[in-house]
Amino acid sequence: MTAELTRRRLLTLAGAGVAALGVPTLAGCARTGGDPMQRLQSGGDILIGMAGERPFGYTDASGRATGESPEVARAVVDGLGGGGLVAVQIAFDGLINGLRDGQFDMIAAGMSITSRRCQRVRFSRPDFVAATGLLVPTGNPRGLATLAGVARSGATLGVLDESAEQEYALAAGIPDVRITTFNGQSALYRGVADRTVDAAALTRISLLDEVRRNAATAVEVTAGFYPVVDGRRELGAGGFAFRPEDDAFRTAFDQGLTALQESGRWLEVTAPFGFSADNLPPRDLTTESLCARSPSS
Repeated sequence: MTAELTRRRLLTLAGAGVAALGVPTLAGCARTGGDPMQRLQSGGDILIGMAGERPFGYTDASGRATGESPEVARAVVDGLGGGGLVAVQIAFDGLINGLRDGQFDMIAAGMSITSRRCQRVRFSRPDFVAATGLLVPTGNPRGLATLAGVARSGATLGVLDESAEQEYALAAGIPDVRITTFNGQSALYRGVADRTVDAAALTRISLLDEVRRNAATAVEVTAGFYPVVDGRRELGAGGFAFRPEDDAFRTAFDQGLTALQESGRWLEVTAPFGFSADNLPPRDLTTESLCARSPSS
C-alpha cells in the first residue's frame, strides 16, 4: 500500500471517528478548511456526507467509506487532483441540513434529484438512474406492483423519512395515515419483515442488496418500475448535492463526473455495487429537467 493510499484510509477512519463524537466538532473541522474548490486545487481533502445505506454509501468492515457514491466521488476527486475524502456518516434525513450547516462539502449518498431538494441544494449532473421497487412478504399476498397499486389496495407502506419515495407515495394518492416513515434502510427492511407495514418502497437496487444480506427473511422484491407523477414517468435519477454558494466546486465536479461516465470508468467503479449500463443516465437527461419535473410537495 502506498503512503498516499494509507493517508486516505486514515482520513476516512478519522472522519468516522469524529462523526461518532458528535456533529459540532465535525462542523468546526469542515469550516476551518475554507472554500472546497481552493482546497481541491491545492490537493486538499473533500468532506462527504453519507447515510450508511447500501449500496450507495456506507462504511465497510475495515472502516473505509465505500459504496457507489463515495467510490464515484473518490474517482472524480482523484481525477481533479484532490488529496482524498473524509467521510461523515449521519442519518439520511439530516444530510441536507448537515451540508448547509457546513458539516461536509458535498452529499455522496445516492440522493434522488427532486424539485423540493433543488430548492435547498445544487445537484451535480445525474450520476445514475434506478428503478423503484417494493419490498413485500414472500409470495406478494396483496399483489402489489406499483405505488398506484398500493394506493388502490388499501395497503400500508414504509418509506425512508425525507426520501424521494415518500414524495412519490403521496403523489400516487397514498394517504399520509397509511405511510410509515423509518429513519434507516435496515429499519425499513425490518418493517416489512415483522409486518409493521405491508410493503416498503425504495430503489430496487437497494432492496435487492438488503435481501441478499438477509437471505433467511421471508420477503421479496417486486419487479422495478418508474413512478408516474402528474402523468410523467419519474426516472429516479440520483446525484451529488452541494451548497449553492459552492458553484465553482460543483462545476468542476460535474466536469469530472462527465469524463468518468463517458470514458467507461463509471461502469468499472460502480459494478461491484450492483450497477450496470442500465443505470447510466441518458446523455440528454439534465439536472435542470429533473428539478423542474419532480414532485414538489
